[in-house]
Amino acid sequence: MTAQVTHIWRHPIKAHGRERLQSVDLVENDTMPWDRAWAVVRDGSGVDGAAWTACGHFSRAARNPALQAIEARLDDATGDITVSHPDRPSLTFNPEKNPDRFISWAAGLGPQDAPGPARLVRSRERGMTDTPFPSLSLLNAASHRAVAQKLGQDIAPTRWRGNFLIDGLSPWEEFEWIGRRLRIGTAVLTVRERIGRCQATSANVTTGQRDTDMLRVLDGGWGHTDFGVYATVDTGGRVKPGDCVELLS
Repeated sequence: MTAQVTHIWRHPIKAHGRERLQSVDLVENDTMPWDRAWAVVRDGSGVDGAAWTACGHFSRAARNPALQAIEARLDDATGDITVSHPDRPSLTFNPEKNPDRFISWAAGLGPQDAPGPARLVRSRERGMTDTPFPSLSLLNAASHRAVAQKLGQDIAPTRWRGNFLIDGLSPWEEFEWIGRRLRIGTAVLTVRERIGRCQATSANVTTGQRDTDMLRVLDGGWGHTDFGVYATVDTGGRVKPGDCVELLS
């Protein structure tokens, strides 16, 4: 297998924007640093961020596709986050000092029948990923191209909301990694499970509007609705674009 990392992303606020990175230092038994560090609790939920919580308690693109068009940039030095969206003016705010500014900004996005954002919470244990274990997500660029070919149109890989995009594999080869260890950069990961997808992936990341039924496309083309795999960090280390990905066992 000859494969390498081509892109790295983190998502400072769960379901509310992504940021491309030039490198990342992974930590053993943890999520990617600052990935899903905050989450937007929807109206009617009492979640406070003290412990991992299932995604149904949060505002997310499965119900509000407009969220898919958000870009977010975290300043690691100051803690400030800048968010942008084609339908909203850009906003720079500090999630610890003035989270209500972001909630007011986010409230202007999406359909009126979607649960509104109530408050921004900090995930105090680890990143608020969709798994009950601290995970990061790996995407196969060849699988992405296979889906785009099935659709008959180009689609951005950011619609999958992954952490690492890997090229040099066969389509869907990543599903053969379940239970196996791999080296990515200087870190060592164990691949745990496939990522089951929701309607968030049906939304265009440029417009924030649904332009396809991605679940139907996946099921019709391959008999499943999965894309990408979740992994956990066995040994911390640095990863950057261009790093090799090597199966160890």
